[in-house]
Parts: sequence; structure tokens; C-alpha cells
Amino acid sequence: MNVYDFDAVTITGGKKPLAEYEGRVLLIVNTASKCGFTPQYEELQKLYGQYRDQGFEILGFPSNQFMKQEPGTNEDIQSFCKVNYGVTFPMFAKTDVRGETAHPLFRYLCKQAPSLIREGIKWNFTKFLVGRDGKVIKRFAPTTKPSTLGKDIKKALSN
Repeated sequence: MNVYDFDAVTITGGKKPLAEYEGRVLLIVNTASKCGFTPQYEELQKLYGQYRDQGFEILGFPSNQFMKQEPGTNEDIQSFCKVNYGVTFPMFAKTDVRGETAHPLFRYLCKQAPSLIREGIKWNFTKFLVGRDGKVIKRFAPTTKPSTLGKDIKKALSN
């Protein structure tokens, strides 16, 4: 089993098999528009622009499970990301990322790269780096700035 075995709903409502990203390095991030870490969208977009042509994708999954910091509709979220941060990487529909209602993708990611602090996702902007083979390489805490991930992304792209 790997990340490519899952499907997710895009922010515009279409079902997307993650198998469409097979062979690419992925950074899967749970996001929120009203969080102290929301400015990370800007750094994520820079990473996307820097490495996309080398086989890199960022997949954003908004979640309202952390102090209701993603209260808007999918349309609101998409507009917010585009207008405020110029986001062009793929965004998905609002998704539960922890607890019994967590999307199976996030249950899988957390099993493959557990947190030392707590089970599941700790907070918004938890990041999972996934190799071209669909296997989780590394998990990054919400406080880890996307601008510091270049070395790990380059290494994953070279494999």
C-alpha cells in the first residue's frame, strides 16, 4: 500500500485518484486559512514554483478540525489561497485529518510517519514528504517552515 492507493475530492468537487501523481515527489499538507501558520502558503507556493518542473507536487488539504480555523466553504478557501498567496498547487476539499472521521489518506500517513508527541495530526500545516514510489519519507511539524525543506525535496527528487 502507498499514497497512490487513495482518492480525494478536489476543492472544486471532483474525485481525484492520487495515482495520477505516481512518479512525482509529493508534499502533503493539512492547511487552514485562519491559523498563525497560514503565511506558510507563501513559502509553499515558492517551493512549488521552484521544484514543480523537476517532478514535485504539493497537495493542500484544508481542515477545520483545529479550533475551527478553516470555517469557509471550499470556494471561499480556494479564493482566499489564490488572492492572498497566489496558490497554484492542487488543493482539495475540506477534509478531516484526525480522529475517527479522518480521511483514510491521513490515517495512512500518520501510521507511516507517527508523531512523537501525539497520535495523528497535531495541528494545521503538518507536512508529509512522499517519494516517487508513494511511500512516506518524512513528517514535518507545523512549525517547520517550508523554506527549510529544500534539501529534503532535492534528495527525494534525485531518487
